[in-house]
Amino acid sequence: MELLTLPILALAIPAVLFAGISKGGFGSGAAFASSSILAIVLEPGQALGIMLPLLMLIDAASLPSYWKKWSWPDSRILILGAVPGTILGAMFYRMANPDVIRFLIGAIGIAFVLWQMAQKAGLIRLAQQHFGARMGLTAGVAIGFTSFVSHAGGPAAAVYLLGRRLPKTTYQATTVLVFWAVNLFKAAFYAFMGIFTLQTLTLDFALAPFAVLGTWIGIRAHSMVPEGVFFGLTYALLMLTGAKLIWDALT
Repeated sequence: MELLTLPILALAIPAVLFAGISKGGFGSGAAFASSSILAIVLEPGQALGIMLPLLMLIDAASLPSYWKKWSWPDSRILILGAVPGTILGAMFYRMANPDVIRFLIGAIGIAFVLWQMAQKAGLIRLAQQHFGARMGLTAGVAIGFTSFVSHAGGPAAAVYLLGRRLPKTTYQATTVLVFWAVNLFKAAFYAFMGIFTLQTLTLDFALAPFAVLGTWIGIRAHSMVPEGVFFGLTYALLMLTGAKLIWDALT
């Protein structure tokens, strides 16, 4: 299937802009919506292979703005936990067929929205929790696994870091550092498993400027745009794309 076409670019450009804005300014938690959008029209493996180099570019573009503003103890424990989680994700990916991956991407998206709604309703009170090293390692494993199979490590990171009650900028900087490290690690597995192809990398070159532009917008929107506006759009996108992916997987 030819990837560098106008219909795919018309969907991929806004998806990549969205990922850059999310990771650059809003904690990475919703960036995986971009993979969900692409997986509607592409094979899940192609969607994952296209997005990872762009997510790595976004990480690199974001790092200078948040340099050393992160919480290193929290970053370190999440990265350590993500190592076995990534290995488990690679093993699962090798065994699962595309419809299972589609279903998982869709289910994670919908679960993320439901979790956020429960938090807003007061059913989940993470700010009152005091998460320690064990919870950090568990969250790291979840980050590694979900990040590998759907680029959806953001929700697991959010659960742990919100429980740590970090300031907004420290929280954002910590997610940037953690996912920069996790994405570098899993890129080696993607390359070895053939998830990257000449076609996906060619499309990445065409989309790279939009990834950088989205990051620039996100960094500046970090202190100007209300999070409720951005995440309201995110939740709608995730519910729609998640439902479509689950439907496609089951039918």
